Amino acid sequence: MFIDQIKVYARAGHGGKGAVAFIREAYRPKGGPSGGNGGRGGDVILEASHDLNNLINQYYRPRLIAEDGEQGMGKGMDGGAGKDIIIPVPCGTLVWKIRDTKPIETDEDEDDEAPEPRDENLIQSASTQRPIIRFAGGQVAAEYDLADEALPTSAKDQPKGELVADLTENGQRYVLCKAGRGGLGNRNFATAARQSPRFAQPGEAGDEGEFLFELRTVADIGLVGYPNAGKSTLLTAVSKAHPKVASYPFTTLHPQIGVMEFPDFRRLVVCDVPGLIEGAHENVGLGHAFLRHIQRCKVLVILLDMAGTDAREPWDDYHQLLQELELYNPEMLDKTRLIVANKMDEAAAETNLKTFKKKVKKVPVLPISAAFDQGMEKFRKDVRAAVEAVEEADRTKKAKDAEKAAKAEARRLAAGIPAPSARNLKRKRTRQ
Repeated sequence: MFIDQIKVYARAGHGGKGAVAFIREAYRPKGGPSGGNGGRGGDVILEASHDLNNLINQYYRPRLIAEDGEQGMGKGMDGGAGKDIIIPVPCGTLVWKIRDTKPIETDEDEDDEAPEPRDENLIQSASTQRPIIRFAGGQVAAEYDLADEALPTSAKDQPKGELVADLTENGQRYVLCKAGRGGLGNRNFATAARQSPRFAQPGEAGDEGEFLFELRTVADIGLVGYPNAGKSTLLTAVSKAHPKVASYPFTTLHPQIGVMEFPDFRRLVVCDVPGLIEGAHENVGLGHAFLRHIQRCKVLVILLDMAGTDAREPWDDYHQLLQELELYNPEMLDKTRLIVANKMDEAAAETNLKTFKKKVKKVPVLPISAAFDQGMEKFRKDVRAAVEAVEEADRTKKAKDAEKAAKAEARRLAAGIPAPSARNLKRKRTRQ
C-alpha cells in the first residue's frame, strides 16, 4: 500500500506541575518549603529519512503523542522530563497545519486594536471552540441560494492550511509540537516576607494540532506520459527497478522510483508516475493525486507512444500532456523538458515521427525503443546533460542571491541600521 497523503493529530507532552511540600525531618524543625519543580514534556520531532518512500507508518499511527513531564516531589526533587518522540518521514514530506487546538495567545503589548464586540447570546464550546447559540430568538428564517457560492470543484482547490515545514534533506529535523515547561515548586516562591508559600505553578500545556503530511517525491527526472506509453519499461531499462509491466493502461498505480547509475559513480533518481489522461488536472483518472510527485523534478521526460498503439496520435498526446501540466501548475512548463519517442520498433513509428516533426516544429525528439534497449545510451547521455545544466543554473542563482544579500547587509551596517529582532519580525508577520 502506497500512502502519500495522511492527516495526523500531534500533541507534545505537558509540563509536570510543581509540588507543594515542606521538609519534616529530625533536627530540622524549620526546614521550610521543599517542593520540587515539574519536568518538561517531550517534543514531537519529525526527521527526514531516505530509507522511507511513503507515509505508511503514519497511516497506522495517526496520533503522535509525546510523554508528559513528571510532577515535582518533596525534599526538592524535580520531576523527570518526558521523552521526545522522533517520527521518521520520507524525504520530500510537506507538513501543513490544518488546525491548532491550543487557545490563541494575544500579545499584551498590542493594545491599539480594540477587541471585537461579542454577542451575549453566544457561548464558547470547550470541545470544538465554536460558538453555540444560547437561544434562537424571534428572527425570521432566511433562504440562501447555494448555487451562488463558489464551491471547490476538486480536492486540489481544498485549502490545506499553513505550510510549516518542508523536509527534503536526509537527517533534517523539525519540531512539530514543542513541549510545555514544568511548573515551579513552592520552594521557588519563598521570600523573607513569605517564608512558607503554600502554592506552586502548574505545568504548561504542550503544543497540539492537526497536521496534513503530503509527500512529494524528490527525484531528478520525472517520466510523464499517457497510459501504456512505456514509462515502466523505460524505468526498467535505465535502472534496476522492477515495476509491473503489462500491455494494458494504468499498470502503474503509484509512483515508482529507480536510480540511474553511471560509470563515474554519478546517480540520478528517476520517478515514474501513473499515466495522465485528458482532465487529469480535474482529478480525472488518477488525476492530480500523483502529479505532485513531479513538481520537484529537475527534468521532465515527455514520453510519447510514437506507434499509436492505442488509436491516439502522438502529436495530440504531446499537446494534451502540456495542457494538463499547465492547468495543474503553470510553473511546470518552466522546467527543462526532454521529448522522447518510444516504440520506434513498430512499423508505423517512423511515419508518425515524420508527421510529428512537421506538426510540432522546433522541438527536438529522441527516438528510442525501451523494450529492445535501442537508443538507451543516447537517452542516458542527454538526460544527464539536462540535469547537470539545471544544477549549474541553480548554483549560479544561489551565488547571485548570496552576493546580493551580502551587499544589502554591508549597506545596512554602513548606514548604522540595527538588525531586526525576532520579536519585531514575529509581530510584523502577525499584523500582516
